[in-house]
Order: sequence, then C-alpha cells, then structure tokens
Amino acid sequence: MQGVFAKNVSFTDFKLNGFHTLGEWRSILFIPYFLMFLLSMIGNSTLLYVIVANKALHSPMFVLIGLMAVVDLGAPVIFVPHMLLSFLFDWKGISLLGCLIQMLCIHYSGSCQCTLLLCMALDRYFAICRPLFYHKHMEIANVLKYMIVPLIRNVVLITTVVCLAGRLSYCATNVIDHCFCEHMALVQLACGDTSINNLVGLLTTFLIPTVDFAFITLSYVIIFISVLKSGKTHLKAMNTCITHIIVITFTVAFALMAFMSYRMTNGFSPSSRVFVSTMYVLFPSCCNPVIYGLRTKEIRHHFLKLIQHLKILPM
Repeated sequence: MQGVFAKNVSFTDFKLNGFHTLGEWRSILFIPYFLMFLLSMIGNSTLLYVIVANKALHSPMFVLIGLMAVVDLGAPVIFVPHMLLSFLFDWKGISLLGCLIQMLCIHYSGSCQCTLLLCMALDRYFAICRPLFYHKHMEIANVLKYMIVPLIRNVVLITTVVCLAGRLSYCATNVIDHCFCEHMALVQLACGDTSINNLVGLLTTFLIPTVDFAFITLSYVIIFISVLKSGKTHLKAMNTCITHIIVITFTVAFALMAFMSYRMTNGFSPSSRVFVSTMYVLFPSCCNPVIYGLRTKEIRHHFLKLIQHLKILPM
C-alpha cells in the first residue's frame, strides 16, 4: 500500500545531503569552502575593478577576461552560501523550483565559461595568425556578434534540460546526495522514464563543452604551428595563450571528471563525486583571477599600481 502511494506522490521539497558520509566531520568543510569562496569574491572583484578602471585594458581580450570575472563572481554565489549554511546549521532544504533555478544558473554559468574561452582563443588566433585583420574582426561589436549564436545555443539547450527535469515525478526519495542541484543528481531520483533526460543531457554535453573545446584546440594548434614557422616573432603573444591553456586545462579536467562520475559509479564514492562537482564550479573561479593577474603583464602592472596607490592613501 505504501509503495502504491509513493508512486502517486511527487516531492516538491528536497534535502541537499552532500558529504553526509563524513558525519560530524562535515562541519569542518565550512573552513576550506569559505576560504575558497572568499578568494573567489575578492579575486574576481579586484580583477574586474582593475579592468573597468583602466582604459588601457578596454581592448577585446581584457573585456573577455572581465566578462569571465563576472561569470566567476556569479557562479559561486548561486550555491556556496547555501552550502556553507548547510555545513554549519544543517540547513539542507530546497524547493523543486529553487532547485531548478539553481540548476539553470549553475549550468548556464559553466556554458558561458566555455563560450568566453572560445572567444579568447579566437582573439589569440587573429592577434598571432592574422594580425593585419585583428582590429577589423575583434572590435567589441564584432566580438559580441560572435557570442550571440553560442549564447543562444547555451540558453536553448540548458533551458530544455532544466524544463525536462522539472516535468519528472520524484517519488522514490527527496534526498539529493549533493551540495547543489546538479542535473544528474536530481534526475537520478526520478521514478519514471529518464531516457529522454539522459539523451538530452548527453547531447548538451556534446554540443556545448565538447564542441567548444574542439574549436579551442583547433585554434591553438593553428597558433602553435604559426609560431613555430615564424620563429621568435610571436613568442610574447604566446604567453597569453599559455595562460588560457592553463585555465582551459583546469576547467575541462574538472568538468570531465564531474560528468564521468555519474557514468562510472563504481569508481567514485558519493563524497568524491560531490567534491569533484563543487570544484568544477568553484575551483576555476578561484584560480582564474590569480592566473590572469600573475601571468598577464598588463593586468599585473595595473594591479601593482593599485596596491601602491592604496598604500599612499591616508589612513
């Protein structure tokens, strides 16, 4: 009788129960996650301020880095405060609507990161391989035009994924073994047929990060070939490329591990799966401002000027 009743009931409230296997040690996670969140907020805010405040940094490349900082500011705010409260006060509740909104924002932020990295690769391609056409093709207006189609693609695919998840019935349990509402973490709780959700999820993974990463890889292969042919002419420009490759490597590595963790259930414990997924969102937002700030000469120069200016201000 209870089983028949359960099949006719769909939960509208859920509990985010990530890292539950740690027991009483779970609250200690507040410290590292809070420090990472603080680093992300301060680092990206400072990076964004330096770019906005200095007209010398209003070129397409730095505008793209500034947009990346905006995305990196928004993504952690969506789930980290709720997660920190969960660690301290055991506040785990979230509504289905709140869960879907959180899922939409997190996955859309991730797709925007891929799109911005693709635009950065395109910027480096024109700067190194087609320098005579750089100012024509990489004006701010043209950069925004390049981004329109990928952004529409991102909105359509991710909105479809979230809407399909919202139509499911969740009658097995209302406990999500995660710290935020990731697509597969929610869908696997559904009691109906989820084949369409899995198919659309795989399609979205292929059409957004996989396709973008393929074009990014192609761009850098062409750039490396061009640099090797030209000798030392473009070695300085390559420094920025190396910065982007570091960022891309971190982003893609965590994204791939987060994706595979739900397809290789035997190789990942519940806590390790949650850890990888949180790092996929949080780690790049912590590292990006540090990497760009340290490795990009122009940003580092203006950042040092800002520090010197703050030192001479009267207390």
